[in-house]
Amino acid sequence: MKNMLQQRLGFKAVETHDRYLGFPTIIGRSKKNVFQNVRDRVWKKLKGWKERFLSRAGKEILIKAVVQAIPMYAMQCFELPVTMCEEMEHMCKDFWWGQVGEKRRMALISLESMRKPKKEGGLGFRNFRCFNRALLAKQGWHLIQHPESLAAQVLKAKYYPRGSFWDAKGGHQPSFSWTSLLKGRELLKEGCYWRVGKGNMIKIWTDKWLPKSHNHMVCNPPRDLPVEAHVSDLIDQVNRVWRV
Repeated sequence: MKNMLQQRLGFKAVETHDRYLGFPTIIGRSKKNVFQNVRDRVWKKLKGWKERFLSRAGKEILIKAVVQAIPMYAMQCFELPVTMCEEMEHMCKDFWWGQVGEKRRMALISLESMRKPKKEGGLGFRNFRCFNRALLAKQGWHLIQHPESLAAQVLKAKYYPRGSFWDAKGGHQPSFSWTSLLKGRELLKEGCYWRVGKGNMIKIWTDKWLPKSHNHMVCNPPRDLPVEAHVSDLIDQVNRVWRV
């Protein structure tokens, strides 16, 4: 079929696609080598600015508006290596403090202090690792809020056909993008709890659904109700009141 189409339409068949939309289609064991181009783009951008005379305010704007936006595209789909995130942060820190010739100037405050918001005495620079997790969590939230989207339907068919994104497992030989989304789901689970409606999707004992509890979960062990019981079992659906 492929040969017939090539002859009739006169095109050249591509055996393998190394990249798609700038992302590698096959990711091996060394994640650092795969995403090295992201780090190199940050380094080249900062290197091009080092020869120019820039004020501290100008450096801050360039770092926040340009440099910190470079890895954003990759961070939305993949979990970048921790060492690479740290390298990019240190490059931004060195550019901020400047250098004389090849010698870097001494940093007067730590990188941790530079990450703090300005209202807390910091400079408001991004923590690349936390920002990466936040973007992955945003993608996970999109799958939950828009299950009809193509990406959500494909992932559901492959990884959680009989469940939901909340309880999906890694599966057999999962893709790196899927394992990255699961890392973002961990962040979602820390900050989300259910808003009770009918309660037919909320498990009493394992889900977070109590608004005034410190961890939003039922602390007492199950007694009369099974472990898989749902909040809907506690509600009189006809009169719309709790079955005390």
